[in-house]
Amino acid sequence: MNRASLALPVIAAAALLITACSSSEPTPTAPTPTAESTGQSTQTQASSNADVYTLPGSGVFPEGITADDDTFYVTSTGDGAVFRGRLGTSELEVFLPGGADGRTGAAGIDVSDGDDGDDVNRLVIAGGATGKVWVYDSMSGALVGTFANGLGEDATFLNDVVIADNGDAFVTDSRSPALFRIPAEQVRDGAQDGPLESFVDFTGSPFAYGEGFNANGIVEVDDDALVVAQSSTGNLYRIDVRSKEITQVDLGGTTLSNADGLELDDDTLYVVRNRDGVIARVDLSDDGRSGRVVGEITDASFAYPTTVAATEDRLLVVNSQFDKRGGEPVEPFTVSSIPE
Repeated sequence: MNRASLALPVIAAAALLITACSSSEPTPTAPTPTAESTGQSTQTQASSNADVYTLPGSGVFPEGITADDDTFYVTSTGDGAVFRGRLGTSELEVFLPGGADGRTGAAGIDVSDGDDGDDVNRLVIAGGATGKVWVYDSMSGALVGTFANGLGEDATFLNDVVIADNGDAFVTDSRSPALFRIPAEQVRDGAQDGPLESFVDFTGSPFAYGEGFNANGIVEVDDDALVVAQSSTGNLYRIDVRSKEITQVDLGGTTLSNADGLELDDDTLYVVRNRDGVIARVDLSDDGRSGRVVGEITDASFAYPTTVAATEDRLLVVNSQFDKRGGEPVEPFTVSSIPE
């Protein structure tokens, strides 16, 4: 679909270099972004190729994004608001107001489109340190259900979410070594203050939790497996949904430092490396067990990018500016739309 160039001026690249270490733990400074020393091809751009979408409000610090055809949704870590946008329309609108239903913060988000024949449209939102997940009707915005893991703010950070093809929703926790699941029937029918089910315990597995942020972005591969990024190590891990076997994805020795959000489009896995201000392009095997880094994407409009959604041969990239928390972010906050 054609997109008109939007009127927001391109911000100088030097003002937007990425300087934080994870989706919620920025640091004041960072080294100049460099490619991994593995011989992969790299795309470097001196100027912006992006169309820019703007988010309303102040102090938004957006984090998550998901898209359904020409509609996309973006979360705010500032107050838990969820914004809705349309491809080709430069300004997003508030879809779910901040603070409503106890959403004081919102991180990862995913949408189901009802294409499986059940005519159910759901928006699932991970609530970060709140330890909560909210499920909404993605068309009307009506609250369907709430779920909680019962852990305190210092023990949990529900970071990202994926709705699998069978309707189950999986939620990563960057602090507690567990992968949570909401079964499809509960995503569909809802539950008020329902418990989050710990689906996989990473304790003692190859996915070893350490200091900093751990499990972050998540995608489904091959209908029976998930791939999860670990921010603190730059590794990717494959989780077999049936056997719950956990293995590290073989990237030929490459690590994807500061890995954050993931997006799978056909056999291409996009890995957002937040502090580095780049998106790694990985040629992933069909079963998700191995992959090869084939390039990187960057753009002058990127400002601590956290995650990405692929739609209509474009990538929608969230510019969180987490490095400017407590400082002076450039407002309005934005989403960059760039060619895949």
